[in-house]
Amino acid sequence: MPAAQRVGLAVAAIGAVLFSAKAIVAKLMYRYNVDAVMVITLRMLFAVPLFMAIGWWQARKLPALSWADRGRVVFLGFIGYYLSSFLDFIGLQYITASLERLILFLTPSFVLLTTALVFRRPIAARQWISLLLAYVGIVLVFAHDLDVSGPQVWLGGALVLGSAMSYGVYLILSGELVQRVGSLRLVAYAMCVSTFCCVVQYLALGRPIAELAQPAPVMWLSVVNAVFCTVLPVSLTMIAVARIGAPMASQAGMIGPVSTLLLAFWLLGEPISGVQMIGSALVLGGMYLLSTKKA
Repeated sequence: MPAAQRVGLAVAAIGAVLFSAKAIVAKLMYRYNVDAVMVITLRMLFAVPLFMAIGWWQARKLPALSWADRGRVVFLGFIGYYLSSFLDFIGLQYITASLERLILFLTPSFVLLTTALVFRRPIAARQWISLLLAYVGIVLVFAHDLDVSGPQVWLGGALVLGSAMSYGVYLILSGELVQRVGSLRLVAYAMCVSTFCCVVQYLALGRPIAELAQPAPVMWLSVVNAVFCTVLPVSLTMIAVARIGAPMASQAGMIGPVSTLLLAFWLLGEPISGVQMIGSALVLGGMYLLSTKKA
C-alpha cells in the first residue's frame, strides 16, 4: 500500500474516532445536570467561529452562491446538523453511547433504502445481505440494552433513529449541491445555520442567557465537543476523502463504533457483553459489505 494511501486511511480513522467520541463527551456532560438543549447549544457556540473561518476561507476560492443554493444550504443545515444533532443528543439521555453509535452507523443503509424507493433503483443481493446482517446486529444490541436499561431504550433508540434518518436525507439532498458549493464550504455554512437554529431554540424555550455560564467542567467538555468532536473530525474526513476517495474513507470509518464501545467502557463504565460484541460485529460486517465496490 502506497504511503499516501496509508496516511489517508490513518486520517480517516482518526476523524471517525474523534467524531464518535461526541457521544462519550455528551454522556460526561449529562453528569453535571445539563440537558440536551444546553449540550448542543454550547457545542455549536464554541464551534461556529471555526466554521465561519472555514467558510470565509473557502468562499475566497469559489464562486458566490445563488439565492436558490443559499435556500438549499439553509434547509440542509436545519435537517442535517441541527435536527439530526438535537435528536441524537436527546436520545443519548436514554441509551448507551455504544448503541447510539451503532444506530447512527446504519445511516448508509437508510440512504440505500430511500434512494431505492424514491428513485426506483434496484437493490442487489449483496446489498440485501449487508442490510440483513446490520439490522440483526442492531436487534441483538438493542435487546441487550432493553434488558439492562429498561423501556427507556425504546424512546432513546427511536430518537437516535430519527437522527440517523434526518442525516440520511441530508446526504441524499446534498449530493448535487456539493458539486457547486464545495464539500467543506457546504459543511461550514450548514453548521452556521445549525448554530442559528440552536440559539433560536434556546431563546424560544425562555432559557436565560446567564444560564450558558456553566461550571468549568461543562465548559471544557463543550470546547472538546466543539473542536475535537466536531470541527476537527469533519476537516479530517474531508482531507481523507480527497486523498483516498469516499469508499475507502468510509471503510476506515468503521473503527468509529468499535472505539465508542471501548471508550464507553473506559470512561463511562458501560459494560461490554458477548451479545454486544456479536451485534457490533454484525453491524460492522453489514456496513462493510455495503461500502465495498461490488455493492
